[in-house]
Amino acid sequence: MNAPATTELPVVVIGAGPVGLAAAAHLIGQGIEPLVLEAGPTAGAAVRAWSHVRLFSTWGEVVDPAAEKLLAPTGWTRPDPAAYPSGGDWHRLYLQPLADALGDRVRTGATVTGVSRAGRDRIVDADRERQPFVVHVTHTGGAEERVLARAVIDASGTWATPSPAGSSGLPALGERAAADRITYRVPDLKDPAVRARYAGRRTAVIGSGASAFTALAYLAELAGSDDGAGTKGVWILRRGMSGSTFGGGEADQLPARGALGLAAKAAVDEGHADAVTGFRTEAIERTADDRLVLVSEDGRRSEAVDEVIALTGFRPDLTFLSEIRLGLDERLQAPTALAPLIDPNQHSCGTVYPHGHRELAHPEQGVYLVGMKSYGRAPTFLAMTGYEQVRSVAAAIAGDLDSADRVELSLPETGVCGGAGLFDAPGTAEADGGCCAPAPQLVRLTTPAAAEAASEAATAGGCCGS
Repeated sequence: MNAPATTELPVVVIGAGPVGLAAAAHLIGQGIEPLVLEAGPTAGAAVRAWSHVRLFSTWGEVVDPAAEKLLAPTGWTRPDPAAYPSGGDWHRLYLQPLADALGDRVRTGATVTGVSRAGRDRIVDADRERQPFVVHVTHTGGAEERVLARAVIDASGTWATPSPAGSSGLPALGERAAADRITYRVPDLKDPAVRARYAGRRTAVIGSGASAFTALAYLAELAGSDDGAGTKGVWILRRGMSGSTFGGGEADQLPARGALGLAAKAAVDEGHADAVTGFRTEAIERTADDRLVLVSEDGRRSEAVDEVIALTGFRPDLTFLSEIRLGLDERLQAPTALAPLIDPNQHSCGTVYPHGHRELAHPEQGVYLVGMKSYGRAPTFLAMTGYEQVRSVAAAIAGDLDSADRVELSLPETGVCGGAGLFDAPGTAEADGGCCAPAPQLVRLTTPAAAEAASEAATAGGCCGS
């Protein structure tokens, strides 16, 4: 085909979130033109969707150095490095100004529907690496476009593809039918309509990470307010309880992240939330009075709840990369060289070894998954990780391998480390960081009569008992 030399083409960056915009800034610093394609109506659209949630990283940790350099001539003033922004602050005071500084290099309302090599599907070897990438884009209104690129950086994140409530990785039976009563995001309880949905009601929170901690703390705050009498959380944990259930607490090197776990613990200790352990949701049933009952794979049944907040993680959307030769770990769907560093099957540490373009590379040269998407289904991603990733990748694309390989980043630890991070194995209740966390209030579950005694024992079990 008569395509321009690939070095004359832009690098397409998919996603105008924090890492995608930082990638554009680093590419400009290397003398390479970026083209950022954002599906949402504005830059940072995903961040805007959780504008009510406060970050556990400070401004000093969520502003990229290359982006700050690009912003400086515009008169931009950096917020207090020690302050903690909300998602709304991050978007308004940093992401949108950065997108404005990038100008027409950022296109919103542009959904990437496919990436391939020009004239080559994924099975064709001949002259493959000499062909530019072709990116198919659908714009708001339905118009389609075909963009050629020298390289592709996918920073589209995972926000649009949350994991289901079902513990097998598939939606629980009845989960889709109950979609009107289930949310997969931390609700904004300052919004009057959303607040009315949860006030005075019983809500199941499924998950064990920072988002679940946040939701439990929000519900506890609502329960203690004048308009929230009767609000109650039911915390559904797939694992048992241990010393690491509430995170690293004061040992976490990100104090605000540790505080989230302590807030969740306070919600339980103060009776605003009950905890159900070892409960892996298999079905969600609607009762005669239009409430929901969660059914575990072992037959236990939760008390009826009015709402469900499923915060079980996210997963990458790989559908539009089906013609690209990716090297992904079979479990995490993360780049194969990166996966061992972040695999929660092997460890639950907050620290990830510094990594760059080599760990992010794929068999298809010139394609990189960065940011949240690079982690696949693994948790504990930090913005500063993404910023270092794209610094290294931009240098590699520019041919400056000395700079690309000089990855220097020290990440804060969670204060929780050791043991498998996903599933309780017999006899390993203390494996992930200690024993004897304060016993939570446990919910008595109904079970089939033949299994009742065994199920009650499982419910009351865990590290220390009650």
